[in-house]
Amino acid sequence: MMRYWSAVVRGLTPYVPGEQPQLPNLNKLNTNEHPYGPSPRVLEAVRAEATDSLRLYPDPNADRLKGAIAAYHNVTPAQVFVGNGSDEVLAHVFQALLKHDARLLFPDVTYSFYPVYCELYGIQYQQLPLTDSFEIHVDDYQQLNGGIIFANPNAPTGRLLKLPEIERLLQANANSVVVIDEAYIDFGGTTAIPLVTRYPQLLVVRTLSKSHALAGLRVGYAIGHRDLIEALLRVKDSFNSYPLSRFAIAGGAAALEDRTYFEGMRDKVIATRGQLVSTLTALGFEVLPSAANFVFARHLHYEGAELSAQLRARGTLVRHFKTPTRIAPFLRITIGTDVQCTALTSALEDILY
Repeated sequence: MMRYWSAVVRGLTPYVPGEQPQLPNLNKLNTNEHPYGPSPRVLEAVRAEATDSLRLYPDPNADRLKGAIAAYHNVTPAQVFVGNGSDEVLAHVFQALLKHDARLLFPDVTYSFYPVYCELYGIQYQQLPLTDSFEIHVDDYQQLNGGIIFANPNAPTGRLLKLPEIERLLQANANSVVVIDEAYIDFGGTTAIPLVTRYPQLLVVRTLSKSHALAGLRVGYAIGHRDLIEALLRVKDSFNSYPLSRFAIAGGAAALEDRTYFEGMRDKVIATRGQLVSTLTALGFEVLPSAANFVFARHLHYEGAELSAQLRARGTLVRHFKTPTRIAPFLRITIGTDVQCTALTSALEDILY
């Protein structure tokens, strides 16, 4: 029945999410989920919303959540936009701020949703190659463009572009929107949010899925100049006035308010990452410097696809990307608990030796 499809749908190559198989005793290190649960305060807040008030619509402005985000980042609520996960926020960003006559610029190795959104919304784009060490070369972005977007740390490489380089990029692009997707910034970088007061073209997109362990609640947000936020609100209110449930609003606010829990769980992930990098290096892997809750690694003598398949046969899932071809040798490995990472390395030892 494809004859009923629109021309846009016919031309789409949809984003492919990481597998979510329902198998027992699976060591799941393929989707960058947090290995530890959310704050107990989140669970309390969510339970408190399970009343007969669910018959009522949630707050369309999500003021409680916006207030918590604003306090957390030392901005005003008028500088905050919220949505159903950062993917929905990004979808609105592409439509509201990145569709112009000039081409949108982003790296050739990055979050694979970016080209999907470009196809969906008819946005012309150009992918700029990362360096041989998989880093963004800021000078490449000093050209005419209709906007710039990149993940920082990058996905799937985990490499970080530091703030002085971000500021240099912003100074060279005063007339177009620069979007920084900070899904993983809490695991090793410094947020660019303080720069929004000096650069009105800067929009920073964040999520509570990763570092706050709320992938199942779907809470994303953006911070920027109020004019950028107004553009996003126009699109959101023309699409879905109630993107966040009562559970998401309450749980998201509670997560941001419990900094002690967040910092403790984040530090555990960072410590485990360091241990995993050392072990993988000893096993003959090249591991890119990571500021995320995953590592990007390739073995000197085994192809990524082969290792991924052999790990799967031993009950461990990691992420392998076939395209672009320059990253095909690599595996993206989520940082799990110490127990999960030990199971991974034991499986690798079995394969390699």
